[in-house]
This record gives sequence, C-alpha cells and structure tokens, in this order.
Amino acid sequence: MRTSRAWWALSGLVAGALGLAMSYAAAALLHVRESPVVAVAEGFTALTPGAVVKWAINTFDRDDKKVLIVGILLFLAVAFALLGRLARRRWWAAVAGYAVLAGIAVVAVATKPTPSPIDFAPVVVGLLVWVVALAVLAEWLRNWEVVEEEDPAAEPAHTRRHFFVAIGGAAALAAAAGLVGRVAGSARRRAEESRRLLRIEGVTAPAVPDGVAFDIENVPPWQTPSEDFYLIDTTFIKPAIEPADWSLRIHGMVDKEITLTYADLVERELTQDWITLNCVSNEVGGNLIGNAWWSGVRLAGLLAEAGPQEGADAVLQTSEDGWTCGTPLAALTDRSRNAMLAVAMNGEPLPIEHGFPVRTIVPGLYGYVSATKWVVDMEVTRFDDITAYWTDKGWAEQGPVKIASRIDLPHDGDDVRAGELLCAGTAWLQHTGISGVQVQVDGGPWQDAELATTPNVDTWVQWRATVRVDEGDHRIRVRAIDLDGQVQTGAVADVLPDGATGWHTIDVTAKG
Repeated sequence: MRTSRAWWALSGLVAGALGLAMSYAAAALLHVRESPVVAVAEGFTALTPGAVVKWAINTFDRDDKKVLIVGILLFLAVAFALLGRLARRRWWAAVAGYAVLAGIAVVAVATKPTPSPIDFAPVVVGLLVWVVALAVLAEWLRNWEVVEEEDPAAEPAHTRRHFFVAIGGAAALAAAAGLVGRVAGSARRRAEESRRLLRIEGVTAPAVPDGVAFDIENVPPWQTPSEDFYLIDTTFIKPAIEPADWSLRIHGMVDKEITLTYADLVERELTQDWITLNCVSNEVGGNLIGNAWWSGVRLAGLLAEAGPQEGADAVLQTSEDGWTCGTPLAALTDRSRNAMLAVAMNGEPLPIEHGFPVRTIVPGLYGYVSATKWVVDMEVTRFDDITAYWTDKGWAEQGPVKIASRIDLPHDGDDVRAGELLCAGTAWLQHTGISGVQVQVDGGPWQDAELATTPNVDTWVQWRATVRVDEGDHRIRVRAIDLDGQVQTGAVADVLPDGATGWHTIDVTAKG
C-alpha cells in the first residue's frame, strides 16, 4: 500500500485543526468569551494545586498562560494525528476518541461560574466539523487504496490529487476560520476604542512628589509605568467591557442593595493617591510589585450607603470572568485606608489588562484577597460562609501585606570595585509605613540606610547606603523596620500560604 499511516495521521491533524478553527470562529461570532481550548485551559488552571500555580508564575512570569495554551495545542495535535491513524481501521473508535476530547471541553464550559446554553455551541461545532472533515479525507484515502489494490502498478494520480486538494482545502478553510474568528472577535477592539475616547472628570495626571526617588541608575523608578506594572490573573481572555455595559451589584448582608452603573460611579467624588500593590506570590527580592497613581471612588462610602449588617465580616468580590476573592469588610470600610473602586491608573483610564473599566484597590492587602479586576459583584457576607479562588488552593483566608525590603543595586552575582560600594533598593509595608532600612555585609553589624521621602504610608520607599567591601566575595543583606518598630524577620518562609518572609540576600565579588 502506498498510502501510509502518515497520511491518515495528517488527515486527523488537518481535520482537528479545522474543527478547532471553526470552534474559535463560532465562539467569536456567537460572542462567547472563551473558545473551547481557552475554556479547557482555564478549567485546568482552576484545578491546579496552589504550589504548582506558584511554580508556574515564578518560572514563566507573564508567559505562564501562553505556555499552558501551547502545551494544550501540542497535546491536541498529537491526539488528532493518533485518532486519524485509528480511523483507518476503526472509524467509530476514532470518533469516540474525539467525542471524549469534546466532552472534556463540555465539562470545562459547564463548570464556569454562570454558563449559558450558547457557551456549548462552539464545542458542538468543532466536533461536527472534525467528523465531517475526517470523513471526507478518509473517503479520498480509501479511494486511493482501492486503486492501488486493483492495479498495484498503476499510478493513482487522480485519487491522490483529489486527496491533496482536499487536505489543502481543509487547511485553507481552517486558516480562513481563524481569520474570521479574529475579525469577529472585536469586543476588545470596541473596549479599547471606548477607553481611548473616555475622559473622566476629576482624574489628574500623576506628579511624582519631590524627594521620593534617588534617581540611581538601574534602580526601578518610584512610579511604575502602567505598561511595566506586574500582571497576575487567572483569565486567558481578558474581559473586554465597555463602560456603558458595566455595572456593580452590592448585596448580601446589607440593609439596602445597591446597583451602580459606570455613569453613576464616575459622577461621585473621586479620590486619588499613590498606592503600591504587590502579589502574595512575590518571592523575597521579587518583582511582582509596582507603585502607581490610582483614581477612583472610596468603597467606605459606598458600603456605608448599603449598610452592612451585624455579623458581616467579609465581602466576596466577583470579577466578570468569574474569579472571586474574600476581602475583610473592615479593610473596605476603614476610612483611614483609601480602599477604592479604581477607574484610572497613572492618570489614564485603566488598561484592559489591569481591569478596565473598574477594579478594586485596597492598600495593605495582597492582591489575592483584594485587587479584583473587572469587578462586577460584591456580596457582604461572612468568611465562615464563603470560599474564594485562591483560598480553595491553600492560600490563607486573609492576606495582610508583610514588611519587606529588596536590594536593587548591585545585583546578585555582580563583580564590583573594592572599596566603597553604593547599595540601593526599596522597602514597603503598605498601610503601616517604613521608618528605617538597614544593610549588613558578611554577617557584620547592621548599618542604617538613608531613606527617600514618601507621600503616604501606602507606597514603597527607596533607600540607599554606602558600605565598604575589600577584595573578595561578600554577602549583603537588607532588612526594614516599620513605623510601629517591627523589624523585618530573617526567618525564611515560602509564599504559600500568606506571603514570603526572609532577608533579601545577594552575593558579590569585589575586585581591585
């Protein structure tokens, strides 16, 4: 037989690619936010243990979701090829195999927070297209085999040509379907256009206060540009919400349920402040932290209007994509803490990646219990009655930020000049503040560093110190002291379950 298993594998692969492309196009045309592949990826992430998620974030940073998607696509490519080979002798077994793959996608869609019947349509489309496409390709392959069996010496050019035309047509159709999906999936473009045209009265451009930065080369800027701000979320497709379509419901253990539209929100008095946010997954010395100028509406006033009832101690926040977090009610109603529904970042409407049109900002809490992007629902409740996305994975119920400090200059492993060495970095403990930073060389005495100024206790602070190093290898550590006199612990703890601890330590080699 001149037709080989490879042609059957290719047929399965091309048919599978066409099914995926058609399911993607169907999702876009039907305004389903996630294609089946993305739904499976999000379902996989939701079931992944917290320690594995932490490893993925630390290993792949912003590319963690891309790596998972590529992994799923590679798995599917192998599966499609194997099912194509299986179809040569056992057609219905191959169909059953693909039905199992489609079933996984159905389960992923069904376990979304609020699935609708239309959400399942792309999966059905993908399954039907794959079956039909493989049936057509299989028919041409079998015709090719029949010609060879009847006359082994013959060149089955006619049937072979039809098979290659069918393969090429299926591949072209898959590419066209993918293009249709991109063109039809215009929700993000509409949201981007709305954001570009949006002007929010009362939002001002940031003016970095005098004295907050030492302007030392290779030390990150005191204000983090929006495009450089760290990104941690669980969604593979960022929700694209136009302001006119956004609303927030505040309900649960309240005297009065409140529903706010975007117009309602921005008509209220805005608050603006410098606030540093950091992720609970930030390792000691890590970069999952940023400082920005945030503009929004205070949550304390909104919750006061709703009237939390006695016994309530938590607010279950829900994002448009279904992500949830439990936030201490006391942190949101504390008028000394500028917790807000933010509408702008660094003087511009929120970037889509950072929660446009509205997100939550709560100084002094790690993001996993507070910083809900694309927030659409707040239920006043009790911690005893709820679970949330990250607490289900082993993270602590409440996540107050821990005191921390970092050496930004020099870097670990650097060769430096012997003699006086400039060290610099940042320290933070939002909602409490930093009173001092100390540096230690080779286990010697702690030396006080010079601190820059800060506009409030909710931002990080830059520090610098000059130490002396002789020729040879040296170990440098840093620790911070907060405004209450608490000294940062040197005890090493993992980020799981409630944030890392320990002194950031670097090794350098001094040369003459």
